[in-house]
Amino acid sequence: MAVYKRNYSAYTGTVTPVWARVLVLARYAFEEAWSSKITVGLFIFCLLPCIVSLVVIYLADNPIARALVGGRGQEMLAIDAKFFLKVLQTQAWLALVMASWIAPRLITLDLADNALPILLSHPISRFGYVFGKFIALFGSLSLITWIPCLLLFVYQGYSSPQPWATSNLQIALGLLAGSVIWIAFLAVVGLALSSWVKWRVVATGVIFAAVFVPAGVGAIVSAVLRSKWGLLLNVPVMMSNLWQRLLGAPAPINERLSVPTLAIAMMLSLACFVCVAMLNKRIRACEVVRG
Repeated sequence: MAVYKRNYSAYTGTVTPVWARVLVLARYAFEEAWSSKITVGLFIFCLLPCIVSLVVIYLADNPIARALVGGRGQEMLAIDAKFFLKVLQTQAWLALVMASWIAPRLITLDLADNALPILLSHPISRFGYVFGKFIALFGSLSLITWIPCLLLFVYQGYSSPQPWATSNLQIALGLLAGSVIWIAFLAVVGLALSSWVKWRVVATGVIFAAVFVPAGVGAIVSAVLRSKWGLLLNVPVMMSNLWQRLLGAPAPINERLSVPTLAIAMMLSLACFVCVAMLNKRIRACEVVRG
């Protein structure tokens, strides 16, 4: 039958709810992120410290192992807030590596292929597009941060010969809150920077630079002005302070590295606000090129 002889009519079937359309983007973004063998390799590498921590917890709760290590070894096998702080810090910085690889795959490819006009021509808003990518990145980073950390906490509570979990609930809440804050920050920063760089490899380097270059600048400012407020540009120091307070771990000996919690929250909020403004400026249904 010729095309002009066909009678076209509007679609009358069921329509996907507005709230569920974001999940469609998130599903395809998740598949895109994990379609690379490098992503799978990074995921396995990021879980290796958790396996080591699992072995340490097993040895700490084994009376034979504790008897063999002696007096000084008891401190090495102490499972407390300090131990879980080290676990969280390790997984958090591995999450930075993972985010630097995954985030450019989610947005940079769409920009390089000029796919945004096609995607945004569908019944989905710019916010829905970004939020779908955010869900995919947030879920991917969760697999190597708060999920394995909480599993280690549960295993310690199960293996401990004494009631341990109920008296250390702050550690579990701190692991969850600290991980969520960090991976949400990484997701927003990663998506924002990736939206402004069309080359995936360059975007990966830019994400690393956005975390560590201001840290060096903050250290110089603190040294010149002899003030700790320059540390507000140092993301590693800020997050270490925040994680330590959330988990209730012992405070660092050097008070110069201590930053008020309110200042940390304001600085992280400001950084996220700037990243949202960058996304709002970049994610458009059309691009105007001026000669």
